[in-house]
Amino acid sequence: MTLPRLLIYGATGYSGRLIVERALARGLRPVLAGRDQHAIASMAAACGLESRTARVDEPASLRSMTASASVLLNAAGPFAATSAPLIDACIATGTHYLDITGEPRIIEATQRWHDAAVHRGVMLMPAVGFEVVASDCLAAHVARRLPGATALKLGYDGPPPTSRGSLKTSLDLMSQGVLVRRDGKLISLSPGSLTHDFDFGHGMQNSLAVGLGDVSSAFFSTGIPNVETYMRATLPVWSAVTVTQHWGWLLATPPWQAFLKVQTDWLAPGPSPRARGEGWATLVADATDARGRSVRSRLHTTDVYSFTALSAVGIAEKTLAAEWKPGFQTPSQAYGPDFALSFHGVSREDL
Repeated sequence: MTLPRLLIYGATGYSGRLIVERALARGLRPVLAGRDQHAIASMAAACGLESRTARVDEPASLRSMTASASVLLNAAGPFAATSAPLIDACIATGTHYLDITGEPRIIEATQRWHDAAVHRGVMLMPAVGFEVVASDCLAAHVARRLPGATALKLGYDGPPPTSRGSLKTSLDLMSQGVLVRRDGKLISLSPGSLTHDFDFGHGMQNSLAVGLGDVSSAFFSTGIPNVETYMRATLPVWSAVTVTQHWGWLLATPPWQAFLKVQTDWLAPGPSPRARGEGWATLVADATDARGRSVRSRLHTTDVYSFTALSAVGIAEKTLAAEWKPGFQTPSQAYGPDFALSFHGVSREDL
């Protein structure tokens, strides 16, 4: 292939469409791809772009598709179903792989492809959206401030994600409990069993542990062996945890998972442009070392969906421009702790 090309898989989804819009605004001409031939072809025609169709259970079609691009950006969830087949195809064809997952077990699984990716000279970078670019860069920043830190706590405050894809992913994670990192290993705790206070900008506020992608990515980025992730204990968060505490075993069963996923299909695909424009997010990182010393930093961003489009396209642009490292990488490993500050509406302060 003579020119770098970007292929966006899952382009017709809510986040996929925002990513395509951002790519076009940046002057890119991505190839749009997905599983639904009619939907992909229609969107591509409206944008004046090329399209390709391939299902994740068709290895030959996937390899033919990935061979047409130098960078694949996967926006098609659930990533438990799409990431492995697409990574396998990308390694086979020498194509760099990016995705917007926020699931720790998907990040862990991607890391296991590291040696194969190094051998093929390609980069694998999962989680190039808000989760985990913003928090990963903040984690790397506090690790830089406190070399030798042994524990990291990351807190999130902001409107909860409301796209269909995000909600369906949350349902898939119900049966896993709360994932945390202990002495370098992932373990699962009971929902509601772990709390911590963070200062999101309005004094200390209680937060509940949840299993965000940083329990995986922050470990690889910083080497800190103990990592926990939290969300501010708003009423919706408390309600979700309470339901999971008492009924999680039932909600995790196949019949209830199928029922709940059907119900989410009745929801709007995601927040309106006005809601995104008014959106925001605040992250706090709290690192401590074995001597009891601690550092804290806070990051403010735009809404999570807008940030995802900015960061995903930004990393795709860097990869297209040959700014990449071979093998599995996290955003801060490849581009440094200050990378998140390069996007509009992002600021950071040390507490």
